Amino acid sequence: MFQFKQFSIAQDRCAMKVGTDGVLLGAWTPLINNPYNILDIGTGTGLIALMLAQRSHAEQIDAIEIDDDAYEQATENFENSPWNDRLYCYHAGLDEFVDEVEEEFDLIVSNPPFYTDEYKSNNEQRDAARFEDSLPFEELVEAADFFLSENGIFSLIIPYKEEEQLKNLCAERGLFPLKITRVKGTPTAEIKRSLLAFSRIEQQPLIDELVIETARHQYTPEYIALTKDFYLKL
Repeated sequence: MFQFKQFSIAQDRCAMKVGTDGVLLGAWTPLINNPYNILDIGTGTGLIALMLAQRSHAEQIDAIEIDDDAYEQATENFENSPWNDRLYCYHAGLDEFVDEVEEEFDLIVSNPPFYTDEYKSNNEQRDAARFEDSLPFEELVEAADFFLSENGIFSLIIPYKEEEQLKNLCAERGLFPLKITRVKGTPTAEIKRSLLAFSRIEQQPLIDELVIETARHQYTPEYIALTKDFYLKL
């Protein structure tokens, strides 16, 4: 059980545990359009959907999850949260969801599986959760375009090396960068992640950098400011 300030996450049946990527995305995602409804694609434990329930006034937060165990766990985490009347998890793949749901969403978030073959472990469930081939970027961007409302925001976290590819895929569908934050573990480390938010409005994006630690467990003021509403010890 992972305990946050306002909710807890059971994760014993999930291949992908609570991690920094999910917390970053849940805390960073822009809410400037005051979303009425939110869609979390590939919710896993339900972490990001729960963080957005805490941060927003959205009346409807839908999540989709294809893995049986993760779906059951996310549903349980939603039900045990203070916002259980606003959260709902669908047991479906993205393609099924696209076929069955015609609703538009003001905010779409995803912490997509993006690891390549070199990361393959011997755990099939964990591999499915992590590998890009279980949710290709093309499919994700296509779905975001399909579901995103006129003033909607599409927000995700990906490896920094994939940033240009993702921006190009979004540009093909008329989705333009709104905000980009590049994440480094320490001041001297390479950039590892890109937090990206897109909208249908072409504009000059806000671009910045986030460093997580100066030394082991010595978190930067910026990282603390971003995550302090969630982590118990910050």
